[in-house]
Amino acid sequence: MSATGTRTLPWSWYVDPTVLQLEQERIFRRFWQYVGRTDEITEPSSFHTTRAGHVPVLLVRDGEGTLRAFLNVCRHRGSIVCMGSGKRETLQCPYHAWTYALDGRLIAAPRADREGGIEEGLGLVQLGLETWGPFVFVNPDPDAPPLSDFLESIPEQIVEAGVDVDALHFHSRAESEYEANWKICTENFLECYHCPVAHPGFSAVMDVSPDSYLLETSRWRAAQHSPPRPEPRGTYDPTGEVERGQFHFLFPNTVLNVMPGRPNLSIGPIVPLAPERTYRFLDYLVAPDASEAWLEEMLAFDAQVGAEDRQLVERVQAGVRSGVLDEGRLMPESERLVEHFQSLVVEVLA
Repeated sequence: MSATGTRTLPWSWYVDPTVLQLEQERIFRRFWQYVGRTDEITEPSSFHTTRAGHVPVLLVRDGEGTLRAFLNVCRHRGSIVCMGSGKRETLQCPYHAWTYALDGRLIAAPRADREGGIEEGLGLVQLGLETWGPFVFVNPDPDAPPLSDFLESIPEQIVEAGVDVDALHFHSRAESEYEANWKICTENFLECYHCPVAHPGFSAVMDVSPDSYLLETSRWRAAQHSPPRPEPRGTYDPTGEVERGQFHFLFPNTVLNVMPGRPNLSIGPIVPLAPERTYRFLDYLVAPDASEAWLEEMLAFDAQVGAEDRQLVERVQAGVRSGVLDEGRLMPESERLVEHFQSLVVEVLA
């Protein structure tokens, strides 16, 4: 079924395990995904574990200081090699002690000599890794185009807003899980048609009228741009060097937000755990001289929107799960970013 026009994706695609398996294979194994920050793994011989879709990822900074990404899976019997973060001179699987150098080479396997040796080429599988400022992206596809082909003008738009990503300091990470399909969480992020009804606090600060709330799409990304209201009311003060809000989406699952006010940015992935369960995290970075009072205000403001969004996406999941209706409808102007996302899903899965 086409996602063009006013029809949504089939609602069965939000509950069917077969669809999610296809998405993991054709989407999450082939596209760039945000996995963390360079400051999480700064010292030589340090490591940090994360994931891209359902692909376990191991970030390693070797003894020379080079940052690498590997599939965090032992080549012997498939165990996860590392958990959490730390420092190691080698990477040893806890199952049978197969041991890898920090550049991924297999350097030891117990009883290898007795068993006739180990064939060549059984090092950890290297994944594509690129950075933009302090942000680390990984792609499991070794033949993927460069990250810049997908970011396009996002870095320039962030700079033009008065935000230097290299000058920001990491403040905190917010993690959450939702009883909803990852596409429902994504689609909720991609429209503010629901804001006047469902986000009264956000709408009291930001101008969400259709003439002011601007939408933008290109090949693999989408963006929403919003100024504050001329006379904002509510719990958040948007005055500061950053004059407009920017809310970017990089296919398939990276979201990036800049709120008006002091220089700030939040970034994180939308990660499917199961057909009806999604994990998210957001890394918040702010200007080093931002006051604690402003930070608390901004984080509370964002947390309130997040709590409201949880109710929305879980209600949608409960509705599409019913199976009585085949599909929904989209508003062609207000929800055109949702349509753009759905057309990309159809294209990549086809």
